[in-house]
Amino acid sequence: MTHKPNIYSPEIWNDPHPFYASLRREAPISQIEPSGMWAVTRYEDVLYVLKNPQLFSSEGFRPAVQPAWLQQRNPVADSLLMMDPPAHTRLRALITRTFSASGVARLEPYIRESAQSIVDDMLARRRVDFMESMALVLPSRAISALLGLDPSLAPRFKTWADAVTGVGIVPAEDMKRRAELTGYLDELKHHLTSVLELRQREPGNDVVTDLLQARAQGGSMSDDELLGYCVLLLVAGLETTYDLLGLCALTLTDNPDIWARLKKDRTLVPKFVEEVLRFHSPSQSTIRTTTQEAELGGVRLPKGATVLVQFVSASRDESVYPNAHHFDMERTGAPSLAFGQGIHFCVGAPLARLEARLALEALLEKCDRMVREPGPVTWNVAITTRGPAVLPLELIPA
Repeated sequence: MTHKPNIYSPEIWNDPHPFYASLRREAPISQIEPSGMWAVTRYEDVLYVLKNPQLFSSEGFRPAVQPAWLQQRNPVADSLLMMDPPAHTRLRALITRTFSASGVARLEPYIRESAQSIVDDMLARRRVDFMESMALVLPSRAISALLGLDPSLAPRFKTWADAVTGVGIVPAEDMKRRAELTGYLDELKHHLTSVLELRQREPGNDVVTDLLQARAQGGSMSDDELLGYCVLLLVAGLETTYDLLGLCALTLTDNPDIWARLKKDRTLVPKFVEEVLRFHSPSQSTIRTTTQEAELGGVRLPKGATVLVQFVSASRDESVYPNAHHFDMERTGAPSLAFGQGIHFCVGAPLARLEARLALEALLEKCDRMVREPGPVTWNVAITTRGPAVLPLELIPA
């Protein structure tokens, strides 16, 4: 490749799949912009990176969220996402005990009721922005319940999440945006610190209480690590689910035949969600750094190279997924990498799947169909996630 294409340029970001298909064929490990990162595009190479943390460090993710201009600490920089063993192993064990299947299951009645009330509200208005009305509201309510945050703060969650993930892509000359993001991070830390202090005095039925109790019983987690995990839970729990819900709605409005199949057989909803995760890949990528010179896909990478692990490309790898560019709910074979793999497999995956299933079941129950306004989709731009920025729909009641 004679030049380094910028993956955030509109011509690639708006339709990334042809670009990544060409990379898989011609240069599966190649340098791209921004910052001359090495894009890893084939399924087998992505899997190799994720399963070899001793060669590909997660600590290299920190510069993406902790740029030199940011004078304060971005809390997510102290989270599990940015750690390697043994620190990662210590915290993962503690978090897995608290963020368990039963912990997610206890939220199901609340999320189901929330999804149904949201759909009722959308139907009352008929014409809505799905991203604002459902994709943002449902995960915000779930995060409020998980973290014990005041539900009235939910409208601020997306602003905070965008601040945490957006600091790394702010243009150097945009001083106004820098100041805005710094203020949002201050606000986020203030509210979460208040929750931590409250739960130390008054335990509740939430993940924060679970973590504090696990730490009190001998679990090792510093105050910064605890705050970092709460921020990670807010950001990951909101951003990926937000994009997943939007991509589910986009797929259904653009494919009435799929809507009809799900309407007829609701048991297909989990399969539909899994194929949306593969086909659209709301989690686009993650970042690693080589700890030593390493060979990957026949390319020698120097020590300290920044590697962009491209789930968006691996999920359409034709050598792994037959007819990879076709949406197929009956697909079997290799598992999707939508929530990662290896030691950093997303602990919130069951919650995201649960929210998507319950939202879709409510829509299928109460709506005859959903109709999207014609025109191209406007996509959000973030470091590692991708989904519709807005999705104007008309909901037709059942």
